[in-house]
Parts: sequence; C-alpha cells; structure tokens
Amino acid sequence: MADPRTDAAFLTRNAAAAQPAGALEDRLEKARSEGRPLRVKLGIDPTAPDVHLGHVVVLQKLREFQDLGHRVVLIIGDYTARVGDPSGRSATRPVLTGEEIDRNAETYQRQALLVLRDEPDLLEVRRNGEWLDMGMDAFLTLARIPKVAQLLERDDFAKRYAGGKPISLLEFVYPLLQGYDSVAVEADIELGGTDQTFNLLFGRDVQRAEGRPEQSVLTMPLLVGTDGVQKMSKSLGNHIGITEPAEEIFGRTMRIPDEMITPWSELLGVDLTAEQAADPRGRKRALARALCERFAGTGEGERAQDAFDRLFKDRAIPTDVPEHELGTDETVHLPALIAEAFGVSRSEARRAITQGGVKVDGEPWPQDVLDTDADRLADAVLQLGKRRFARLVAGPRV
Repeated sequence: MADPRTDAAFLTRNAAAAQPAGALEDRLEKARSEGRPLRVKLGIDPTAPDVHLGHVVVLQKLREFQDLGHRVVLIIGDYTARVGDPSGRSATRPVLTGEEIDRNAETYQRQALLVLRDEPDLLEVRRNGEWLDMGMDAFLTLARIPKVAQLLERDDFAKRYAGGKPISLLEFVYPLLQGYDSVAVEADIELGGTDQTFNLLFGRDVQRAEGRPEQSVLTMPLLVGTDGVQKMSKSLGNHIGITEPAEEIFGRTMRIPDEMITPWSELLGVDLTAEQAADPRGRKRALARALCERFAGTGEGERAQDAFDRLFKDRAIPTDVPEHELGTDETVHLPALIAEAFGVSRSEARRAITQGGVKVDGEPWPQDVLDTDADRLADAVLQLGKRRFARLVAGPRV
C-alpha cells in the first residue's frame, strides 16, 4: 500500500465529497499500520434489471480501491429492496415480488463483475437478507436509534411531508437497515451517489450506537444521462446499459452534449489523450469507442464506429441485418409487421409510420399507407428509426 495521503488524493480526485474531513486518509493510515486492507462497502438494491453507466461511476471507484489492494464488500440488497429506498423519491416505490428481486439480484451481480475484479482477496458479495431477517427483539433494539425529527430533516422526506404526500413507516426504516448493513459487514468506508448522502452518514450513527468504529463516507457525482439534463435512469430512457450491443453503446454515446464529454470520461475512468481531445467530435468518438471496447469486447469499438459511419455518414444500410419472415398473407398490415420485427407496440409502430420514421430499402415509407402487398416488401430491408433494421424474407404462401 502506498502513502495514505497519496492514495486519498487519488481516490477523491473526482468524488463529490469525502466525509468527515480527513476520515478517509485516517482510515488508510490505520489500515497500513495494522497491515490489513480496508473493507469498502457498496449496497445496491436490485429494484430493476441491468446495470447502466450511471451505476458504473460508483463501481469504477470500487475498482480503484481494489487496485490499491483493498477488499470490496458488494451488498445485494435483496431485503432492503422489499422496503424501497426513498432517496430522491417524490412517492413511495412500487413493491416487487421476491421472485423479481431474486432475478434482478442475479443480473446485478453478474453485470457488476464486468467492472469489479472477481478475486477472493478483493471481493466479497453478500445479500443483506443474511442479517436483516432478524427477530423482533433485535429490530426493536435497532429501532431506538433514529429520531423522527432527524429523519424528517432529510430533503426528500421534508418535501413530501410539506406537500402532504404520504411517507410509509417502512421508508423511515430504510436508512436504519442500510446503516445496519455497515455494522454487519464491518465497513471501514461506504460509497454511494450524492443522493445517498443522508443514508451513508446515518450509517455512522448506527455503527456508533452499536459500539463499532464509524465508517468514512465517499460520495460520487450522479452521471447525467444522454439527454444532458437529468441523472441517468432507465425509467427516463436516457441510459446506456453495459450489456447492450456495441452499436447501441456507440450510437447513444454520440448523442450526449459536448459539455458532457469531460464529466463522462472522468467519472467512467476513460483517459482521453491530448490528440483525442483536439475537437469535441473526436473526443466523443474516442469515448464511445472506449466504452464499447470495455463492455462489448476487444475490437468492438472500431466495428461499432464503422457501423455508425455507414449509417450516419454514408447513409448506407448495414450488411449484417437480421432476417424477419413476412408470413403467409398476401396483404401485410405494416404496424403489425413492425411490432413483430422490432418488439414494439402496434401503436408505436403506427406512430412511427405517420411521423416518417419508417423506411423500406432506404426510402421513406408513405406516411398514410398502413397496408400493402407482401410482394412489395419481399427481400426488402425494413428500417425503424435510425438504427433498427430487418431484412424481410417471404414466407410460403397458403
């Protein structure tokens, strides 16, 4: 382990805050003097499937701790997901079934390992159902720690309370349970986004009440989504999933506003060289290539860039277009065909047609034509939007 001051400066270089002041360096110094790695905690509630780049910001910071020799404790919140984190919420989260939570948890863990080092000395994966499925006596002892006035001070609760919006008792319990996670895994440091600040600091209160050393808290900025306005979120549709095809990763990255290139590269750990930084478009392309290489595989960055150029520079149709069978009817209802070929609803397909978002063999489809002869579409390439294609193969006639 290197000098604690040097390590602390490296770990906090792109962080939003390290609290309390000096605590991270103290923890690093103590770990060095004791000859042991720090236990660095991150809790993720599997309330939705798939990891996107917004999650990668904190996972990347965990990876940096691993690279310095420290042990990451990744907590999959299978129990806290039943409660629902109120952070940044204007309403109570919907309740998920146990099956949904388990399915999402498996996805989160598998995808998180695309960023983290899966080595026994550097990674410990736990589910907080191991310790939160406690008896009533233990829970009542824990419930004495927080004060209602303290919980109402947090911004999201205060706004909802002032606006007369409901706050469930379970939501009051959430920060208490998250704090107890820190006790259970003996966390030295806890990471999270800035929207988690209250929960992370409250974990120190729980540790102190339980007679344990208090963790240092490191918060990371929230990654702004592809719209350049709001934080990345799957529900807002401004996200990029790390298991999406390289073409999608590249294309969506190219949509971000120029002013987001530097924050994205810094938070996602992409080092842009001086040559790549010469112009915004070149920097954005370099960022997009790097993300493709990292999450889709070696060589995928150049391949995705070539596909992007064919689409948006040369306006050519890709060569590797998936096939879709037209079926047996002589007349084709185009909204139904589009829905089947691309997995969208018929109303979305109809809207795309009427708004000029459908092409056949590169030519815009008439906006008022919803039905056509199958022979007109046989062996043609159907295009929905800018990047979705299907080659239509004639099926046997009956």
